[in-house]
Amino acid sequence: MTELDTATQRPDLPAAWTPAEVEAELYQRWLDRRYFEADVKSDKPPFTIVLPPPNVTGSLHMGHAMNHSVMDALSRRRRMQGYEVLWLPGMDHAGIATQNAVERDLANQGLSRQDLGREKFVERVWEWKEEYGGKILDQMKRLGDGIDWSRERFTMDEGLSRAVQTIFKKMYDDGLIYQAERIINWCPRCQTALSDIEVDHSDDEGELVSIRYGDGENSIVVATTRAETMLGDTAVAVHPDDERYRRLIGTEVELPLTGRRIPIVADAHVDPKFGTGAVKVTPAHDPNDFEIGQRHGLPNLTVMDGRATITVPGPFLGLDRFEARPAIVAALRADGRIVAEKRPYVHSVGHCSRCNTVVEPRLSLQWWVKVETIAEAASAAVRDGRTKIHPAELNKRYFDWTDNLHDWCISRQLWWGHRIPVFYGPNGEVVCVGPDDEVPTGEGWRQDEDVLDTWFSSGLWPFSTLGWPDSTEDLKKFYPTSVLSTGYDILFFWVVRMMMFGLYAMDEVQPFDHVFLHGLIRDQYGKKMSKSKGNGIDPLDWMERYGADATRFTLLRGTNPGSDMAVAEEWAAGSRNFTTKLWNATRFALANGATVERPLPARDELTAADRWILDELDALVSTVDTNFEAFQFSRACEALYSFTWDEFCDWYLEIAKVQIADGRAEATQSVLGHVLDKLLRLLHPAIPFITETLWTSLTGGESLVIAEWPAPSGAERDLDAKAEVEGLKKLATEIRRFRSEQGLKPGQKVAGKVRGACCVGLIDQVPSVRSLTRLTEPGDEFTVSATLEVGLPKGAVKVELDLSGAIDVAAERKRLAKDLAVAQKELDGTTKKLGNEAFLAKAPADVKAKIEERKATAESEIARINERLAALPEA
Repeated sequence: MTELDTATQRPDLPAAWTPAEVEAELYQRWLDRRYFEADVKSDKPPFTIVLPPPNVTGSLHMGHAMNHSVMDALSRRRRMQGYEVLWLPGMDHAGIATQNAVERDLANQGLSRQDLGREKFVERVWEWKEEYGGKILDQMKRLGDGIDWSRERFTMDEGLSRAVQTIFKKMYDDGLIYQAERIINWCPRCQTALSDIEVDHSDDEGELVSIRYGDGENSIVVATTRAETMLGDTAVAVHPDDERYRRLIGTEVELPLTGRRIPIVADAHVDPKFGTGAVKVTPAHDPNDFEIGQRHGLPNLTVMDGRATITVPGPFLGLDRFEARPAIVAALRADGRIVAEKRPYVHSVGHCSRCNTVVEPRLSLQWWVKVETIAEAASAAVRDGRTKIHPAELNKRYFDWTDNLHDWCISRQLWWGHRIPVFYGPNGEVVCVGPDDEVPTGEGWRQDEDVLDTWFSSGLWPFSTLGWPDSTEDLKKFYPTSVLSTGYDILFFWVVRMMMFGLYAMDEVQPFDHVFLHGLIRDQYGKKMSKSKGNGIDPLDWMERYGADATRFTLLRGTNPGSDMAVAEEWAAGSRNFTTKLWNATRFALANGATVERPLPARDELTAADRWILDELDALVSTVDTNFEAFQFSRACEALYSFTWDEFCDWYLEIAKVQIADGRAEATQSVLGHVLDKLLRLLHPAIPFITETLWTSLTGGESLVIAEWPAPSGAERDLDAKAEVEGLKKLATEIRRFRSEQGLKPGQKVAGKVRGACCVGLIDQVPSVRSLTRLTEPGDEFTVSATLEVGLPKGAVKVELDLSGAIDVAAERKRLAKDLAVAQKELDGTTKKLGNEAFLAKAPADVKAKIEERKATAESEIARINERLAALPEA
């Protein structure tokens, strides 16, 4: 253990950093002092982030922890830079997820929502939300989120409900919201339409069945994985240029098991190279078939109800779809209609993300948003630079969505959520009601039963949370928001919707200036984390073991725009070691008088090492600033890590010890204090707890949260000082390597002479070299046992060591003899292979090159060991 680790420290800073004992108290202190509360009356420039609202049912996972670390780092830095920062929190009511959670709770009591009725059920959901919802918010505090909790919002609160009604009414009146029958994702278990993001796809085993429709020359074969839907076929489609079927286009064929005759139509959507080149068309149960049906005026025959049971009269009536499938195949087989069966047949199948039920495409009357014009506006805002996406490479994906967007199904068959504000009268009247409109009453009037897709209300989040539709002071001050930080996986599902709504509601003013899209968290092998795989990591576990700072630093150090991130527990342990290193370094500096009370001496009064570390600090400030502005958090953290661990702790602190001992204490103490002051400020956005503790101890300042962000000094870089320190580093590194080769332990002191330092401009650094390499001053009995020559730009330095008594010669000879035998065996083996003509004739060039490389390495190792053996004194 080095002096850095064992130095006696001032009593007000504990010997070890114990996050669990400090973090909660520190966070509460920040809250009590209201550091995170934004002042709408401030004349500071605004910086706004709205928290992507977690589900009320949610808990903190690694993806949240990464994104929250990013947002907190951005917010803390901007606050230190003099911005009025608003990081606004809240939760999403998460319609289907929350309703399912409450229904499960009721089922445990032997009840269903129908037993309660709609009104009582919604009351029960509100009770559940108050009791169980929002635990993730407490977990966010654990991570250190600098959030303005006084402005916390909920997508079902009164203000946001008013915003939802307002924009629905406005879009309805503008003809952008309409009702129509279309194919939607339907969950037979949850009994509701689903958005695409609520559908998880997996490769499932099924069967591909080829069925012959019709007889003789006019028959045609189609293939399907969903034989039960054939009961709803209303056509067979082929490509118009497919010569095999050209004569059949316009004719009819009998649909097996039904007796119905259906037409054969030509449609360019059909891929003639897939299967037989002919496809069955079931417009009411397949989105592509629905489009074909629309183009050809085909009827839509629904053959399943909302529970996915067959509704067609006959032998299959009342069967579940998965019961009907084999029954229909058996009936077709008995009728001689099965041409081929492929089993198992692996294909992509959609499942409800909440209950894992296989999703059923279904024709249904739903409410839709006409997206064409508002999607064009969302596209234009990025194309003209009002909103910048990071990384820019994802612009293309964004435009792929906005330029090819289909109308959006916004209705859900749930009870929990924003109920659609449309009322139907007894005589066919349809009235859309805004928040200030009078609700129609009287006999026969009823409100639409459906609620809005959760994404509808969360799409309003950037401005509804600031008080829209009212013209509030918050809205004037903090909109448009500065940055949206979220995962690239919801670029379409959430980001595009917020862009469309924001530009529509706010008169073409974009909801964000910047959109930072990070990747997904994966395990150390690059695999997606999941509970079923057992490779998930709970960030709360990391915080328990390593602290919030180490957790945050690990995640930020791996965060790059648009890239997935792999994590492993040893990386969190490494970040914990980093915080320990910082802690010990600061304690050492404080114990040796580091201070910010005295100004820095003039540069000509400083040593080369002092000037070098100050220049490196200036470069660090610029590097961190550049990378923060570009959302390159990994690069910023890597620069902070490298400077802290390598330049400051491993080099400058060791040099500082020598300078203080040599009578240059006052200047060195000022430099130590100055560097630590700026370094802790730079580190604060990433690791706020430990830096707050260290900085307040160093400076006596109130809090880093409100401290000023550091700027470069403006001093011209001293290249001579850099060259001198780089020479010192190279010399010390070579001596350490040489010591190791001689069998010396890292902390073992040995007498040594350094010759020629004056000739290469390193005479002032000799004391530091001695300290760094554990070389003692030679005495009268000094005997040269080993010599090292180190080449430097201005010449060579010779180092002589006296190893007498420093090592166990017999043990060292035995160790070297063992190593020599291993190296000789490697040389003999590679020499034999390279001398084998048969082997050389057959071996690929890269294999021969590797063997030649191994031989050369063995030869070099043998030479090194023999040289070392020759230099050893006799035992």
